[in-house]
Amino acid sequence: MATIATHGGRPASRVRFPTVSTSPAADQQAPEFAAVRAAAQRAAAAAPGVRAAGGPAIDAALRTAARLLRERAERVLAANAADVDTARAGGMASGLLDRLTLTPERLADMAVQLEVLADTPEPPTEREVRTLPGGERVLERRIPVGVIGAVFEARPNVTVDVASQVLKARSAAVLRTGAAALGSATTLVEQVIAPALDANGVPPAAVQLVPTPGHAGADALVGLPDLVPLVVVRGSGEVTRRLSALGATAGTRILAHADGGGVLYLDASAEPEAVAGLIDAGTDRLGVCNRLNLLLIDRPVYDALLPVAEKVLTGKGIALSLPPHAHRLGHEWALDSGSEAHVTVQPVDGAVDAALTASRETSGLAATVCAQDEAVATAFIDAYTGTGVFWNTTTRLLDGYKLLGLPETGINVDRSPGPRGPVTYPDLALRQFVVLPAR
Repeated sequence: MATIATHGGRPASRVRFPTVSTSPAADQQAPEFAAVRAAAQRAAAAAPGVRAAGGPAIDAALRTAARLLRERAERVLAANAADVDTARAGGMASGLLDRLTLTPERLADMAVQLEVLADTPEPPTEREVRTLPGGERVLERRIPVGVIGAVFEARPNVTVDVASQVLKARSAAVLRTGAAALGSATTLVEQVIAPALDANGVPPAAVQLVPTPGHAGADALVGLPDLVPLVVVRGSGEVTRRLSALGATAGTRILAHADGGGVLYLDASAEPEAVAGLIDAGTDRLGVCNRLNLLLIDRPVYDALLPVAEKVLTGKGIALSLPPHAHRLGHEWALDSGSEAHVTVQPVDGAVDAALTASRETSGLAATVCAQDEAVATAFIDAYTGTGVFWNTTTRLLDGYKLLGLPETGINVDRSPGPRGPVTYPDLALRQFVVLPAR
């Protein structure tokens, strides 16, 4: 039975979802449903071939994809430029345009990450757990899911990130991206991923892209548990929570990356130079989930450190939202189209109050404590219950590649057992127990 993931640091039972239709009959009448089901059926047919191909073939395909990314960079960049031009003409905000845009440097990073993933040794697929009193041996195995779906925002690089992770996990993928990135994603699948698979004996149909724009495709993808039992969902909090509700109703397991927003706490023991450096590092990109979003300042040094923060932020064209606030304290500026260049500021009463505030008011994605006092840093770390906690380093490090050396499918902030934090290919497997006779 599927469970509803926890999002935004709030139990799902307290989240109010918009009214949506959950009638399977109504959903299946939509033309998007037929297109998604057809894509899922093609992926399901290819899934046994992915598993049979084995690790060396998958890794070789990833290396080939990296080479094709470099060789066909002009085609990919041209398709992306068309997407960006259309989005800009349609009034897309700068933060979202940044996510949508591919550059030669970003393509080069994508290729390197593919090669790193291909070179990453896989964890053992089997381990012996214990011997039963009768001599029987209990083994635990990791087996493929089969087909894994993904719904993600208009970020073309995520097409490659998710596809590569799912393939490394020996499953097939059905991907649904934002309409603004559909041209870029189509080019990446058709010109890079599929040819790389085909050249290495892996079914090229193992990575399917939902061809239809609009939310109906995403709704359909989370409603096909018979074909796509697991779906990774990324995007804005409202949309992600809605899809999680639909998935739970259908019986689909959802790994959700909904709300984000990094927190920085400035303690009384923080040095101004360290403060300036962390604020600058946390705002290098404004359209990403792990950027500096909420700045908490120890009350005794509020008047002394606020000018330090203000100098850095205003110098980068970022406005400070000072108390009293007309918005929720953890309001995620990265998702506020047109208002991304903001950081919320709030005084707090010490490290524990800061950690509790960060846990209570935000999604629990990541928080940093800036302090020279180790006891203060330890108190903050022990009190914060979010996914990632840092001492004198930026929350921008909460990223699969930066933190774990692997691309990610998303960041899961659930407060329940299961994969938490950056989700990478070892998390995309099923646990199976095998009992063998006594030797």
